[in-house]
Parts: sequence; C-alpha cells; structure tokens
Amino acid sequence: MTENVENLVLEYLRRIDRKVDSLAEDVHDVKLRVSSVEGHLATVQGHLATLQGDVARIDTRLDRVDMRLDRIEKRLDLVEV
Repeated sequence: MTENVENLVLEYLRRIDRKVDSLAEDVHDVKLRVSSVEGHLATVQGHLATLQGDVARIDTRLDRVDMRLDRIEKRLDLVEV
C-alpha cells in the first residue's frame, strides 16, 4: 500500500515539476515581450519629444511671420481700425 502511495506522490511531483518548468518558460517569454514593448515605448517617447520640439520651433516661426505680416499690413494701410 505504501509503495502505491509513494508512486502516486512521485507521479504528482513529476507533474508539478513539468508544470513549473512550463510556467518558467512562459514567464521568460513574457519578460522578453515586456522588454520589447518597453523598448518601443522609449523610442516613441523619444519621437514625441522630437516632435514637440519641432512644433515649438514651427510655432515660434509662425509668430514671427505673423508679426511681419502685421507690420506689412500697417505700412500698406491695409489694417482696418
């Protein structure tokens, strides 16, 4: 009787061991995928920072163009008072 119980316990331990190995592989795969996502996010954040800088520069240039246009309109008396 004890031999059957020992065999049964060993069988369950082997099943648990296989499942733990499978889970360890799955966790490893998830870690790799999360690292990949983090890398892509860092790249996107870098692009966003660049884009924000570009927008700020464009905005500054537009402000200057607007000021110049106002000056031209005033010189040509095109501004309605």
